Amino acid sequence: MNSTYKIAAIGDRDSIAGFKAVGIKIFPVTSTEAARHQLKTLRDESEYAIVFITEPLIEEIEETIDEINSKILPAVIPIPDNRGSTGVAMERMRKTVEKAVGADILSEEKGEL
Repeated sequence: MNSTYKIAAIGDRDSIAGFKAVGIKIFPVTSTEAARHQLKTLRDESEYAIVFITEPLIEEIEETIDEINSKILPAVIPIPDNRGSTGVAMERMRKTVEKAVGADILSEEKGEL
């Protein structure tokens, strides 16, 4: 088992360039297929504990991400792109929490159980 894991970011260059300044390895992609391939490559290398990926790509390769998230590592974390959030990250978090606790505790509607 690797004692020093890395962090990566996948997305369009403009959205992920800033991650490089804090030591995160960036993988700019220009297509959905390139993002899918890069994510699988990072998973197979077993060096990455966290992979940030922009929300628009999350929506396009959801089945690949679900497959990867069935394992412990890497954790795939949605991030907004340079145009802002699409709400995908919050929706995925809501579903994960609901699965873990058995109830939608992040619902925006008040008074529901």
